[in-house]
Amino acid sequence: MSGHSKWSNIKRRKEKTDAQKAKLFTKIGREMAVAVREGGADPASNTKLRELVAKAKGLNVPNDNINRIIKRAEGGEKEDYEAIVYEGYGPSGVAVMVETLTDNRNRTAANMRHLFDKYGASLGQSGSVAFLFTQKGTVLMEQAGLDEEKLMEDAFDAGADDFDIEDGLCAVSCPPLAVADVARRLEEKGYKVISAEAEWVPGTETALSAPEDLKRMGLLLEHLEEDDDVQEVWHNLANAEDLPDA
Repeated sequence: MSGHSKWSNIKRRKEKTDAQKAKLFTKIGREMAVAVREGGADPASNTKLRELVAKAKGLNVPNDNINRIIKRAEGGEKEDYEAIVYEGYGPSGVAVMVETLTDNRNRTAANMRHLFDKYGASLGQSGSVAFLFTQKGTVLMEQAGLDEEKLMEDAFDAGADDFDIEDGLCAVSCPPLAVADVARRLEEKGYKVISAEAEWVPGTETALSAPEDLKRMGLLLEHLEEDDDVQEVWHNLANAEDLPDA
């Protein structure tokens, strides 16, 4: 699995405030609504919905809230969201991918251009940086106090193809379409799953050393994540732990 960037991103997500987590769940709720319309309201037969339910549970969202969103979507919400991925380069060539769900393509495109331009980044064409990433499933679990050998055995038995442990956390990788099933099997074995999602993992990484570049990169990521239309932001920054707000 990838090194410092991977764990820095995980820790940044875990350290989000309650307000940030609430906003993140609102975004997941939007994804759930789309998933229900496209694949039905039963997580057992809708892989994408199953993945999102696992992701929501990782944020400690009550089951009642999750079920309410699914039922509302099943009843036919009027919003018509479109998935668009924006690609570009941040300060000093850091590759950035932004996954969005929008009901207004023009608004979202304008917002993305504004943020990239404002923080020393450049928005590119589709495919301009995607080739630098590979999509993988990642299941994050609590590891503290567990036997590492038993954990490894159970992870591979659940369908994992790799795993890594650091600071009391275990990150299990698997094929992206299998992430919800792997998370479910691990939960059935008694493990505490913190999150389960398909991620864009960089094949190569770029480090930033100049304080100004780190400041601009941190602001770019912060404001992208705050945008209501943005679902996820992926990048290949090697030293994300050095970002000012990390």
